[in-house]
Amino acid sequence: AGDVRVPTRLFGITMEREALYEQIDARVDAMVEGGAAEEARHAALAGASRTARAALGFEELLVGDVEGMKRNTRQYARRQLTWMRKLRSIDVLDATGRDPAELAERIIEVAV
Repeated sequence: AGDVRVPTRLFGITMEREALYEQIDARVDAMVEGGAAEEARHAALAGASRTARAALGFEELLVGDVEGMKRNTRQYARRQLTWMRKLRSIDVLDATGRDPAELAERIIEVAV
């Protein structure tokens, strides 16, 4: 557990939980405003595969459960963070309040 097969430099990007949850909620809201529910309905009517229907938020979008989609996405993010903490030799960077370009530059600095 936590080992890689090929020599690899691993970076984990974290964020303060409150900030992460705010970003998740905003992203879900933007997806809904952008037509994600309609897209999910069209996919379902077109016979979306079992795999597609298992995508995070698909079923919630079909029934209009935006809060459920936010909750499930936050839970998924928590599981990802738990998984990441178990990895060995990972460089963890905090993205809270940081510009993505600044974060990318930091990764390059650490990697080189």
